[in-house]
Amino acid sequence: MANLMAEWIISAGTNINEVRSMVEASLRDMIIKTFDPKKADTIFSEEGETPAWLTEMIEHPTWRSLVYRLAEEYPDCLMLNFTIKLISDAGYQGEITSISTAAQQIEVFSRMLKTSVCKILSSNDDTMMKNIKDTAEMICHSEHTFVYSQVLLYYLMQEAKGSHLMKRLSQEIVKCAFEHGHDVTPVIMALNGSTAYPRACQALSSMLSRNALNPADITVLYKMFNDSDPPPVDLIRAPQFLELLIDALFKPNMKLNQEHKPKYIYLLAYAASVSESFRRSQRHSLKQDEVKLTIQAVEKAIGSVGKTHAELVADLPVIYNCIKYSVVSVGVIRWVEAEVTEPSYFKLRTEHTPIHLVLLDEVVSCHPLLQQKVLDLIIKLFESKQDELEILVQLELRKVLLDRMVHLLGKGHVIPVLKYIKQCWSRGDTDISLIRYFITEVLELVAPPYSPEFITLFLPLVEDDEITGMSRGTGDGSEHDVISEFIVHCHAQPTEKAK
Repeated sequence: MANLMAEWIISAGTNINEVRSMVEASLRDMIIKTFDPKKADTIFSEEGETPAWLTEMIEHPTWRSLVYRLAEEYPDCLMLNFTIKLISDAGYQGEITSISTAAQQIEVFSRMLKTSVCKILSSNDDTMMKNIKDTAEMICHSEHTFVYSQVLLYYLMQEAKGSHLMKRLSQEIVKCAFEHGHDVTPVIMALNGSTAYPRACQALSSMLSRNALNPADITVLYKMFNDSDPPPVDLIRAPQFLELLIDALFKPNMKLNQEHKPKYIYLLAYAASVSESFRRSQRHSLKQDEVKLTIQAVEKAIGSVGKTHAELVADLPVIYNCIKYSVVSVGVIRWVEAEVTEPSYFKLRTEHTPIHLVLLDEVVSCHPLLQQKVLDLIIKLFESKQDELEILVQLELRKVLLDRMVHLLGKGHVIPVLKYIKQCWSRGDTDISLIRYFITEVLELVAPPYSPEFITLFLPLVEDDEITGMSRGTGDGSEHDVISEFIVHCHAQPTEKAK
């Protein structure tokens, strides 16, 4: 009957592809409405082998998506779980976005994990973090997927190629698990080798499980790592532990026992500066040359936390020197974030550029790997509501923040900055005068040749009449000619444009 109706509709002049879509949509809705998992499971008991129609069915995207949806709704259906395995065997595991479905079978989950890891290894800088976070979310679906993935990643870390990415992925998975309220400390301790050092393991486990430092456990670790034969430094390089140390030392108004403060500083400096190598599980070398200098830099930097604007201006040369150490820069970002996100911070400022934002510029100049962290903070401030300030003062503040973005762009963090500004333009929620200001500042900074991606992101902003229409030159040599020159230059080199 269905085929007859389809033939009639085709005879009436309707495109065959439209008819096929109509029929498939009707069948799909009917199957979803009437599906019975018990009856579906009888297919195997009656036929005794994989039905030929099932093999043909999974070759079509429409029916594969139907299987994914039904498998979500009926996770215990044997027929659907078997079909998911067939789909994975056929090479379509990249389509299986539902971890609830994949986690039912180790073979399917393994293929999904392999696909995700390969995607991370082949991704560029712009997409890598998104791919890592997506994979971390997938792995944290359940206890068995978490343990299985962490053990697998632990062995991949032992390989030379891509080991740093596997370690980063493992750390992001742990972070994701903690954000979801799961205490995975025992698994971490079992894999990082800390069980060979029971006292260190106990001290770390206690603090990581409670997500809080305490002087007694810090003292235990301090004594062990101040010994002539300390444990492996990786034990105290857990990101969660390092963040706790940085918060304790750099966040203003943190209550820290001054008697134990040097121990916190020592452990942070040790974790940040020590280099060691192992051969056949035996330590081959241990370099602690930079520990003392790092300790001094951390001490000087935290000595400026909480000071007034005038005092910070006097301390700038010392702070700049300390910022050369990456661990101090991470702490400075945390310190600045705590200061500038206070509701009344900008209301109480009288200077054009607050000194804390100037510190961020120096971090950007010294440490390319921290540029995204700084950009995230600048974006957070740019989008924050400053209702206590007058409208014109708010605009001036956002111009100051745009200056920080221009500085980031000038130091090599080009594409992420341009993507954000283009996003602001597309959303239509940013004052046009601010985007015009950004464009003017960037054009004074850049010079050809321009990369295809730069042109793709920046040229539409420059060509927008609402933004730059009144600012374009007339060919009389005025200062605004730079806008017209940029447009002409980009159009004169079509081969540079992104495909």
